[in-house]
Amino acid sequence: MSSEYHVLSILAEEKNMRRAAERLYVSQPALSQRLQSIEKTWGVSIFLRSQKGLTITPAGERIISFANDTLRREEKVYEALTALSSEVHGTLKLAVASIIGQYWLPAVLKKFVEHYPSVKISLVTGWSSDILRYLYEDDIHVGIIRGKPDWRGRSQYLLSDELYLVDTTIQSIEELRVTEKPFIQFKSDSTYFQEIQTWWQTQSFAPPKKTIVVDQIETCKQMALNGIGYAILPSISITEDDKEFFRIPLSDREGAPLKRDTWLLTNDTAMQLKQVQKFMELLND
Repeated sequence: MSSEYHVLSILAEEKNMRRAAERLYVSQPALSQRLQSIEKTWGVSIFLRSQKGLTITPAGERIISFANDTLRREEKVYEALTALSSEVHGTLKLAVASIIGQYWLPAVLKKFVEHYPSVKISLVTGWSSDILRYLYEDDIHVGIIRGKPDWRGRSQYLLSDELYLVDTTIQSIEELRVTEKPFIQFKSDSTYFQEIQTWWQTQSFAPPKKTIVVDQIETCKQMALNGIGYAILPSISITEDDKEFFRIPLSDREGAPLKRDTWLLTNDTAMQLKQVQKFMELLND
């Protein structure tokens, strides 16, 4: 029966038969038939079908809430059982800041998976505010955020990376006074945005007249590499192969390098799980 709950949970998340079928590794007709069977068992329509996708019915909302609660309880029991075993397995549930997931985490996970192949990885990337919410709602074991954490559980400092102004022609901060190039900015959490705004206010010249806002940091970086404008990037996103642009370190009013801290957050309950313990040990090696 729990597999039916899993089907309903995925359908509720995607609200689209095709995407749900892809996640469940079944054909769309097979999933449609499975849903009809589940609805017949419950005796009600759980979803309304249309060309736009699936809409959850009032009865469906109750059933899906029950299904998700059951899946969470089942996972808690499974985690408790795996904690009794000497083998390291189970699921390691991570939520990390997007930039960390893109540039730092892959090498760490590669090493972890090599050491503990029986552990499944559940990974979500997003803004730090979302990651804190996942932690408070007990949806993840470990969160990795950017900036100073507002968290009463366990926290561990991971790294700091400096901020650089990068451009293909600009070689000094003073050149920003006269440049006609736009400032390319990537969407990020509010604390990062505030740090950049504060830095602009410390300068003796006006903020940029033209700004281009993009969704992803890699898009921002590639646009700067192609000379479309200048950008402010954390050093974690700049590799040794990025030689096409100049890098100008940013500093605060006192002349200290402008840096961005990264913190790991977890709690005592998660630390009882062997997969979480081993992940922490790997980071501390």
